[in-house]
Amino acid sequence: MSDLLQGLNVYLIGMMGSGKTTIGKHLAQQLQYRFIDTDGTIEAIAKKSISTIFEESGETSFRQLETQVLDCLSSYTRSVVSTGGGTIQLPMNWSYLRNGLVVWLDVDVEILKKRVAQNENRPLAGKLESLLEARLPLYAQADLRVSTKPKQSPSEVAAKIIELIPSVLKSQVEQNSFSCY
Repeated sequence: MSDLLQGLNVYLIGMMGSGKTTIGKHLAQQLQYRFIDTDGTIEAIAKKSISTIFEESGETSFRQLETQVLDCLSSYTRSVVSTGGGTIQLPMNWSYLRNGLVVWLDVDVEILKKRVAQNENRPLAGKLESLLEARLPLYAQADLRVSTKPKQSPSEVAAKIIELIPSVLKSQVEQNSFSCY
């Protein structure tokens, strides 16, 4: 698999509660890649939680930090990067995401509600359904869509992503091939 990826980063996108961080760690381990969580990176840089950044500085300020982090991370290779749920909202962020393979973790909204309800540190949790509706067309721009099932383990989802990667990369290579004759 690493020969096929040739060091290409894998960016996980999806709604809050879709499992990007948990699945990302398993995926990185299976690919023998490093794992980076953009939200965790932002918290480390800002020395504040995401919720606190939202409260004190607002979403716009948070999104600027998110873009700066993606800019830095896009120069890395051999990384699985878990992004924030709203990363896909800014066109500039897509320029960074497109430097790698973008995988959308698509999870049923009822499952998302249950997961998000368990975590009080989600600043936009109250808007889950409207956010999902607005973001669906953006998530759909991913290179690969992986619909997860409630009983799948993170390791199983990671294995499914790995199983599907060759079909996406082969089609990209075929689209870019040409003959000089």
